[in-house]
This record gives sequence, C-alpha cells and structure tokens, in this order.
Amino acid sequence: MRFPAVLIKVSDCTSRVPVLLSFQAHGFFSRLQAKPQRNGNARSSFGIAFDIDGVILRGQVPVGGSPQALGRLYDDSGATKVPFLFLTNGGGVPESRRAIELSGLLGVNILPSQVVQGHSPFRNLLNRYEYELIVATGKGEPAVVMSEYGFKKVLSLEEYASYFENIDPVSQYKKWTTCDLATKARRHEMFEPDYDIFSEKVRAAFVVSDPVDWGRDIQVLCDILKSGGLPDKHYGDQPALYFAADDLEYQAAFPTKRLGVGAFRIALECIFNRIHNKPLQYTSYGKPNPFVFKNAETILRKIQLNDKNEDAQSHSFETIYMIGDNPPVDIKGAKQAGHPWFSILTRTGVFRGKDNDPDFPADRVVDTVEEAVEYILQREFCL
Repeated sequence: MRFPAVLIKVSDCTSRVPVLLSFQAHGFFSRLQAKPQRNGNARSSFGIAFDIDGVILRGQVPVGGSPQALGRLYDDSGATKVPFLFLTNGGGVPESRRAIELSGLLGVNILPSQVVQGHSPFRNLLNRYEYELIVATGKGEPAVVMSEYGFKKVLSLEEYASYFENIDPVSQYKKWTTCDLATKARRHEMFEPDYDIFSEKVRAAFVVSDPVDWGRDIQVLCDILKSGGLPDKHYGDQPALYFAADDLEYQAAFPTKRLGVGAFRIALECIFNRIHNKPLQYTSYGKPNPFVFKNAETILRKIQLNDKNEDAQSHSFETIYMIGDNPPVDIKGAKQAGHPWFSILTRTGVFRGKDNDPDFPADRVVDTVEEAVEYILQREFCL
C-alpha cells in the first residue's frame, strides 16, 4: 500500500534482547463466550493498536501492567486470539529488531509485522530514491533502517558530515559521537561509496527518529537543503525532506515530557527560513495523519488472516481500538480516521488529567493499558 504524501509548505545501538522461549499460559479466552458476529464471520470482529511510549513502556520499563494486558490476548499455546499491533511514532531501529526487544521486555511473542513505527512509511518511497544518494538522521541506526528498506545509497548524517572538513564548526569540542565504533565498522563493511560524495547531490534527507546532535544536524541539513544537495556549492532547488513523525513532546523515562521530532522540525524550520529566501518544504508522516491509521487497519487485517492467501480488504473490523497517551497525536488521529476506530486514553504518559482531554476527548479514559484491555474484553465478550 502506498501512503499519500502530505506536503506542507510553511512562512547504534546494536544490543538485541533474546526472544523468550516460553510464554506464560493464559486460560482467559477458553472461558469466554463470544458475542454473535453480525457479519457471520468466525474471525475476531475487533483489533487493537497500542502506542508504546507512555502506554506500554517508559524507557525500557513496562508500565500500566502492560505484560499482563498483552498476555490476555494470547491462548494457552502462545497463539494470539485478538489481532493487535504497535502503532508508534518512535523508531530508530528496524522493525525486526524492535519486535525482538518488545518480546523480551513484555514476555510475549511479537512479530515484526506487528510493529509499525514512524519511519515505516519510508519504505514506500523506495521506487523514488532507491538508487539516489540520501542521508538519514536520528537516534539508533537511521542508515541501517533505510538500508533494510532497500535504499542503495544511504549515509547517516554523521557519516556524510565526516567527508566535509569543518562543516561542523564545534566538532573539535565534542567528546562523543552519535554512533559507537562497532556500528561505524559495520556500516563501513555494508557500504563503501563507489561514487564521489563531493559531486553527487543529496536527493532527499530523512529524519528517521529523534536527532541526537541537534546543532550539527541543523547546520548540515541547512547546508544540504539550501544548496540543492551539495553543501559547499551554489544554491539550487531544495532536496526533499521527510520527517518520520511530528510529535512536539512524548513521554520517556524522565518524569516529565520530552521534546520530540516535532520540536526539532520547528527549530530547523525557523532557522532555515531566516537564512534562506524560500520557506522550508517538507513531508511529515506518523500519527495523527489519518493515512497511518488506514494503513494500520490493512496490516491488522493481514494479521487476522494469518498471512493466508486471502484478500485483506474482504475482511473488515467492526471496531479497532487505539490505546494511546497523547491526545493531539493518538486520540486526534483515531478521531480523524473515523470508523471503525475507537479511542482509549491512558494516564500513564503524556496525559495525566483527572477527566477527559478538553481539546481531543477520547471515547474512553482509563488509568492504565491493563484497564484498557479489561474494558475491551468486557465490551467484546460475554463473561
């Protein structure tokens, strides 16, 4: 499925957590009497989309009874009884690795197909940039992510900047890098440029996840974007710029909210528009864009069909529950997507209010994800 682009014109980390070899048995579903299906389909009439940060995890720590909540969606054999996925604006690592990490942290078997990250839509741009030079930035392994999507000429912004002496005027004062030595060595083994970095234009820049070195990234991106793709050359048309998400804030391990990709976008945009005679052009993906929810619905259908050779469009859900903690991102997105989405807001992340959010009210407000799953199962099954 191709994602529609929304163009807005305006004034590594290599650790892998092993998959658990056994899973806790849950006999809950064996005691349920399912409601009659109005469409006569024996398959589940509902699915669930979970946000991660602030709902399932805070940092690397499960919150809100998330392991117990997810465990109730599996039968005694470890097979899923309810189709679900993780729909997050986060990222920085390939979906396959994120699935392994989540499996280890939560004690259930998560498949890569159940992980939809903010940068997942970038793979749909492969036909446009497969053989073009692109740069990628963000925490984790942004270049590895793009390489796994099939892009042939991709460099991290750190790697790209290393070819241009003094492009980062304060680099000599830094005592750290955004990638460890093992990651750099692996990237050089995977990719040795067979072209001239100084003569080939950068055709697109991708902000895959939250940038680590804002100062360097803003400087180098401004150089690339205002020069037409060659930092030390004359002005030209701006290369394409893509953001995996546009969250201003999100909930991480720190008690209060942290600045997200949207904050970086605002900083870059303000500076670029002051030093260039044309406003910055960019494309933002991620929640709350409705197409993200439509794509998630299609993926849930495929999960429901268990990869059988059936048309995913032939099966529709009566309800898809979006469980999130960020009203202007999770709840707004589900509301904009419309039927069959039903929004549930938790109090374990960005939202901490006593009542519903006044600007983007959810269909249901709960304290934790465990309470959200309990509500869904009560609503969908006769106990």
